[in-house]
Amino acid sequence: MEQIKTQRLQSLDILRGFDLFMLVALEPVLSGLLRTMNLPIGESILYHFSHEEWVGFRAWDLVMPLFLFMSGVSMPFSFAKFQEIPDKSAIYKRLFKRVALLWILGAVVQGNLLEFDLHTLSLYSNTLQAIAAGYLITAIIFLNIKSMKWQIVTAGVLLLLYWIPMTFLGDFTPEGNFAEKIDRVVLGRFRDGVVWTDGAWSFSPRYQYTWILSSLTFGVTVLMGAIAGSIMKNGKDRYRNSITLLIIGLVCIAVSLICHLQMPIIKKIWTCSMTLYSGGWCFLLMALFYFVIDCKGYSKGLNWLKFYGMNSIVAYMLGEVINFRSLVASVSPGWDQFLGADYYKVWLTFGNFLIIFFILQYLYKRKVFLRV
Repeated sequence: MEQIKTQRLQSLDILRGFDLFMLVALEPVLSGLLRTMNLPIGESILYHFSHEEWVGFRAWDLVMPLFLFMSGVSMPFSFAKFQEIPDKSAIYKRLFKRVALLWILGAVVQGNLLEFDLHTLSLYSNTLQAIAAGYLITAIIFLNIKSMKWQIVTAGVLLLLYWIPMTFLGDFTPEGNFAEKIDRVVLGRFRDGVVWTDGAWSFSPRYQYTWILSSLTFGVTVLMGAIAGSIMKNGKDRYRNSITLLIIGLVCIAVSLICHLQMPIIKKIWTCSMTLYSGGWCFLLMALFYFVIDCKGYSKGLNWLKFYGMNSIVAYMLGEVINFRSLVASVSPGWDQFLGADYYKVWLTFGNFLIIFFILQYLYKRKVFLRV
């Protein structure tokens, strides 16, 4: 933990906070409430609070790409003093430490690391590990290629390296895509979705996420964020910066829809078209938040999102690992007879959110932030 000493980009903290609030608070509470109320409009809302089964894109599919994108936005600010130093050993040491810690935290969240059982351990299966992979790729590019033009070219090369084997060595079905084949070979029994039954390993047909080859496109998503951060850091005219972000976002979406005709938008395997499509929306959201908050100086009613945004790893770990519902139940015994069983479950979820909110608020007011 450490205290923040430098001036931060306000829109970045608030947008990151918005993303984490959606993940750890709004979706669990709102989904539970809508299912309990069983309103006609509820199904339409719940549709966008779930992931697309395969081809396509829903609002909830943007949460993870935005998390990756935001990790890239901060890089031009945090790496600025290291780019001009010939000896980059210090930053690489810091970089690999960050990647290792993110990987371990990801294994705690979704890799079953704390079960201490090799039969349940997954090596690469979590958003934090995707951030680690994308962050490592982007950091190496960013530290060695200063020109934004060549950074964009490099992003194109990464997309090409993904596109070639996916197009010519497989198809775009859950079973036949090349990224799936790579994960089964490389990760083997340590892949998420692998089940140990009757003394044998078997791959679950229901698990369709891929990670090894998809690391290339994770890197592009983070690199797109770094490019957005460079635009905001180096551009002197903030209004013009926001327009640039807007235009890039629209171009990325347009190109992605053209690419979709050949390589479908599939979030589970992070296709090139999905990378550009989600990245385009990330640019648009960044443009909106940057224009409203940093250009116009309007943040009234939004600053509480910094509780999540400036402690995003803590918020994510609290939301995904620790369950405070039993604590809520212990201070509200018997409430189920008044609320009913279904609404009592909603209350437990809401109470869980409140406890996380107050922990993050306390850390924010004490200026204590987790630095990985």
